Amino acid sequence: MRAMRGWHKSSYSGPKGANCVEVSEGKQTLVRDTQHRDLGCLGFSEDEWSAFLAGVKAGEL
Repeated sequence: MRAMRGWHKSSYSGPKGANCVEVSEGKQTLVRDTQHRDLGCLGFSEDEWSAFLAGVKAGEL
């Protein structure tokens, strides 16, 4: 049986729910739009997600 993934809303998302993304971190990090969960998600490898976060923290993105 496959375990359910936990999702959490981005800390940069507003309290009213508009323009929010949710993240599910694990061996592959998944990202989805809270307003269109039914459309699926984007998946990133550990290396890709780490590089993305490093770029954000460095102000590159």
